[in-house]
Amino acid sequence: QCPVYSDYYNGFSTDPYDDDPHTLRARLSCGHVTGPQTLTDYCRLQLNDGKAELRCPLCNGQWSYTEVRKLAKLTPEEQQCFEETLANNATRKIIDIKNCPGCDWLIERSNPSNLSVQCTVCSAKNKKTFEFCWQCLREWKGHQPRSDRCDNEGCSNKELDLLRDCATIILKDAANIVCPAVRACPTCGLLIEHNSEKCKNITCSRCTKEFCFVCLKLTPECVSTSDYYIMCSGGVAPRQTSFPFWRVNQ
Repeated sequence: QCPVYSDYYNGFSTDPYDDDPHTLRARLSCGHVTGPQTLTDYCRLQLNDGKAELRCPLCNGQWSYTEVRKLAKLTPEEQQCFEETLANNATRKIIDIKNCPGCDWLIERSNPSNLSVQCTVCSAKNKKTFEFCWQCLREWKGHQPRSDRCDNEGCSNKELDLLRDCATIILKDAANIVCPAVRACPTCGLLIEHNSEKCKNITCSRCTKEFCFVCLKLTPECVSTSDYYIMCSGGVAPRQTSFPFWRVNQ
């Protein structure tokens, strides 16, 4: 079916400030309406955020790349960029990969709790074991395995530092529970901050999984022995010291 554009606003728009009556708009499969440029810009933001799926910001409905390509009127250059980024993001969700700093080959990390990774290409080329730091992407220094940092100066994970050192908050609507203000989503690792209002459970904007900000269990598991507004049966989970690796079957 061909996309139907209209020269009038009909229904909800993904951009509440886009009220130019002369801008052609289209209705997406989720039912919401927007213009080509707004759609392009929003999808580009999702891709730059590492997402491998394109979703509506209002209802979280998934858009196919085909409809986005047609309705956003992507140029050939934009199509190539979108397709390559979608493929790259999807690959990085399935396997933990980075480019080796020595040879630029893609390397898969088999142990997500160890920052020291060996490159077999560089090792064979240099005729000695070459290991690099998954975090700072420099040749490994210090003992290993380690999950926090190597001994290179300046090697640190700012997001991990934030998880460790962030302030605490009081969930005033949830029995005044005290917990860290920032958590990493237990499914995909995205850093999330609770505004301390309403219930203790929160939905991740990246993987769309709902979890408990207090015990870090997915909501169905948490509320099976607790409730949205009371302390979890297992208490407050300690501050996180590592990020979960997101796999698509989670």
